[in-house]
Amino acid sequence: MSEFLIVGGGVIGMMLARELAVSGADVTLLDRQQCARESSWAGGGIVSPLYPWRYKEPVTQLATWSQSSYVHLAQELEEDTGCDPELRQKGMFLVSVDDADAAVDWARQYHRPMARVDAEFLYRKEPNLKPGHEQAIWMPEVSSIRNPRLGRALREDVKRRDNIRLLEDHQVQGFILEGERVLGVETSQGRVCAGDTILTAGAWTGQLLESLGLTLPVAPVRGQMMLFKAPVGLVNRVVLMDGRYVIPRNDGRVLVGSTLEYTGFEKGTTEEARASLYETALNIVPQLAEYEVEHHWCGLRPGSPEGIPYIGALPGYRNLHVNAGQFRNGLVLAPASTRLQADLLLGRQPIIDPTPYELSARLEQS
Repeated sequence: MSEFLIVGGGVIGMMLARELAVSGADVTLLDRQQCARESSWAGGGIVSPLYPWRYKEPVTQLATWSQSSYVHLAQELEEDTGCDPELRQKGMFLVSVDDADAAVDWARQYHRPMARVDAEFLYRKEPNLKPGHEQAIWMPEVSSIRNPRLGRALREDVKRRDNIRLLEDHQVQGFILEGERVLGVETSQGRVCAGDTILTAGAWTGQLLESLGLTLPVAPVRGQMMLFKAPVGLVNRVVLMDGRYVIPRNDGRVLVGSTLEYTGFEKGTTEEARASLYETALNIVPQLAEYEVEHHWCGLRPGSPEGIPYIGALPGYRNLHVNAGQFRNGLVLAPASTRLQADLLLGRQPIIDPTPYELSARLEQS
């Protein structure tokens, strides 16, 4: 029997398994399909909240710690697995920002590199943007990562570790209880037991807890995205405008996203969203009209109040923990979210104050 059972093999589940395994713990990681095939695969991969100054302090704390860790993580994963997560350290432009003063104040408060730049600077860096922008906000330290490749690298890393047992295609059917103690889960392929069980199932986490009579305010929020097969150099940096963005990849492809739809667990794409995303793409980079749309897909984000994740033990049950609710910032917050949870599980000094993410007080308020 493992010391820890992690239910949910997305980026957060795999990073948590990795954190615990590095400490020497025996870990079982379980997913209902193959790892990193849900929102971890479907997202854009910007290593920053879209408008970071509009988030609460708890999100900023996690994001700040996480952003500085991605350079080392990407290098380590490529060296150990041969899979390059394609971390691009090119910066991000934000155009048409109506609260730029608040952005600059935030950057000064948190000592984050940010500057207002004029049109000459903007178009020198990104000459193919739609003409007419007079200024922009420039965040030079913002990176992007190719999240499907990050998921692949993490999965390979998990598979190669002797103290991680990977169980894919295991659908959870319920919890194994002994009074208030959670011993593990019943799955489509039998019982899986452990000393502690941690739920990292993203948008499905609240659904899993319903069988225990618990209501966790984590709900699915659909996001649709689109990919253009463009040449290298058409777009070189992340560009954010009016809540949507374009993200370049190393091979020239340009991703555009994302919708924000409260449609439950409906995962289908729509023609309406496709048309809207196409319009967004051309409104940012008109030359994208010359290139084919290679793919259109969607994913379900784990929505939560104010985007503040739940990290910690569940009240009323022993040995049951949660790490979910990162909303649009799952990849952004994953390194800090998982390091914080590992600290709590292993009795180490937490990297940041865990109080804002604890479940007991927040569930009473919801």
